[in-house]
Amino acid sequence: MKRNYYLLMLTILLAFASCSFTSKTFDDPDKDKMLIQIITYILDRGHYDPKDLNDEFSIEVYSDYIENLDPFKRYFYQSDLEEFAAYEMQIDDQLKDYDLTFFNLTYQRLAQRMEESEEIYRDILESSFDYSKSEEFNSDYENIPYVKNKRQLKDRWRLQLKYASIANYNDLFEDQNNELEKDPDYETKTNEEIEVEAREQTLNSLNEYYDLIDDLERKDWFAVYINAIVEEFDPHTTYFAPEDKDVFDMRISGSFEGIGARLQKRMDEVKVNEIISGGPAWKGKELEVGDIILKVKQENEEQALSIVGMRLDNAIKFIKGPKGTKVTLTVKKVDGTIKEIDIVRDVVELEETYAKSSLVNKEDKIFGVINLPKFYADFDDFKNNRNATSDLKLEIERLKEQGMEGLVIDLRNNLGGSLQTAVDIVGLFIKDGPVVQVKSPGEPKEVLKDKDKSIAWDGPLVLLVNELSASASEILAAAMQDYKRAIVIGSKQTHGKGSVQRFVDLNRMVRNNKSGDLGALKLTVQKYYRINGGSVQLEGVKSDIVLPDRYSYIDFGEREYENPLPYDMIDEVDYNLWDSYFDYDTTIQKSKERLINNPQLKLIEESAKWVKTIRDEKVHPLNYEIYKQRLELAEKEADRFDKISEYKTNLSFESLPYEKELFVSDTILKEKRERWLESLTQDVYMEEAINVLNDLKISYEIKKVATIKD
Repeated sequence: MKRNYYLLMLTILLAFASCSFTSKTFDDPDKDKMLIQIITYILDRGHYDPKDLNDEFSIEVYSDYIENLDPFKRYFYQSDLEEFAAYEMQIDDQLKDYDLTFFNLTYQRLAQRMEESEEIYRDILESSFDYSKSEEFNSDYENIPYVKNKRQLKDRWRLQLKYASIANYNDLFEDQNNELEKDPDYETKTNEEIEVEAREQTLNSLNEYYDLIDDLERKDWFAVYINAIVEEFDPHTTYFAPEDKDVFDMRISGSFEGIGARLQKRMDEVKVNEIISGGPAWKGKELEVGDIILKVKQENEEQALSIVGMRLDNAIKFIKGPKGTKVTLTVKKVDGTIKEIDIVRDVVELEETYAKSSLVNKEDKIFGVINLPKFYADFDDFKNNRNATSDLKLEIERLKEQGMEGLVIDLRNNLGGSLQTAVDIVGLFIKDGPVVQVKSPGEPKEVLKDKDKSIAWDGPLVLLVNELSASASEILAAAMQDYKRAIVIGSKQTHGKGSVQRFVDLNRMVRNNKSGDLGALKLTVQKYYRINGGSVQLEGVKSDIVLPDRYSYIDFGEREYENPLPYDMIDEVDYNLWDSYFDYDTTIQKSKERLINNPQLKLIEESAKWVKTIRDEKVHPLNYEIYKQRLELAEKEADRFDKISEYKTNLSFESLPYEKELFVSDTILKEKRERWLESLTQDVYMEEAINVLNDLKISYEIKKVATIKD
């Protein structure tokens, strides 16, 4: 598969280099035109299912782009849309000519309208809201029209701001009532004072939002335009600006080089939001949550650089850096003192990205649980750096040392990651054989196989999934299901993402690039299929045991995206079912019988129906009495579902010995694990997964004894 991909990229590179227009356009200083040229070329020659750039394509791009610019219809006028409409069927022609007229028009108009809107919202929030007035706010943004004049626009803003403020207004009353219950002498505020405070909260939130918006540059809005174009090909083809690609790499690898702190911008200040456990800042014990970073000085520089008012991603560039280098931060502490802090950068591992495990006892049997948040890997050094396969294998060995008799792998909310890692993980549970089929356009299918005959775990196995289990998670679940190697428990189906993406470094397309980093294109280049020939595209992996969850009645998954690739099938490959004493059919039937009368799951299903009803409401009252009545009815209904969060299993979970040793010096890790283990004791899905493991174990013992007697 890698070979096919590299051949594809080589073909694109060679073809691009041989084009007669290359040198002429690459001398053009306009970086935006260069991006258009490169990206449209790659899409045409490299995408799995390329589209014709025609009027129909243009109309779709136009619609999605305008919606992305102004989703709440609070910036543009109807007259703006009438002006933009002249380009509705010209975007395809402009792309072919590298013409930016439409983008330039919308970008400049949006900047103008947003600047005007700052004056509008500040003006509105200077006056009090009358919550006795009978008004409604309509949040059906898709179907409400654009305003025709400034009076209508101001009224739309007023209703949106009143809707935001009435929630603050109610919360402030609730807080005051709570304080009165604790202290009858508590000094209460008048309705007028609370109304003023509610508006101030809305104003502060908007000021912070616009502060972030003001940091956006032309290149950020151009990325929005580019993505409106590329996402017409399919929802997973995406343009990444340089900073966004760095963030993606960090998330997929689970590590980065820096100081180990999460930062956020509040107005003009860069504030420490979290210290990452085990990182350099955590080890140094000087930088704290709440500290404000004022200046940054590199070890080879004499002058410190002020980052006050700097765009956050630019500030982060100066703070991050290669392992082993020193950075000096000038910070304002919570107590107001100014302090210089030296930190030697190092590799920072994002522990929540990595696999973690727990032991659980059930009827004198010991079972293991492994939570796998992502199929992580370092694509720059796949073999030597930490990856999900080696971590999962290590956790299995540790669990086996503690006497594990069955294993649950929790793939809920795991959106995927590395395809090769998924193939390798399947290999931990089967002797050898095909894992997944991969199809590239115009080429014969390729079958990715596990060739390592060793098995890390051959005992009872359950996979927990939901609608957010996607891509690599679906490859693992599908293979385990097809081999009859594991029982899949969870939502009706998984996410339904059956496509493979690759990153194309756009800088490789340009000789002597003087325009700076061009970023990367995540490009859909293949579709993958189960070994039985079916696709998970749109259809997902159907659970063997279906449990209701919060998404049961909400449109969710790949089918809800625009422009998804279609479902199809190919021929199956030869593979041998897992040979074991496990009685899957009886175990699944027992689970279904057990679940019929489970009151917790019935309550969850009722809650899911209620959530669907709430989400469908588009008209909201702005009269406080009516608002309060509706809120009280909703809260009364919600009270019925409190038992969901109060649920407790009779299972106890505990960390493995090696982690308990780490807790002595790492209290943050200890706190994270305690929260996770506590959540497992309240998890009805995990409870049923353990019940299924227990039944599998019993069925194994019964069938083995019966076979021996025969």
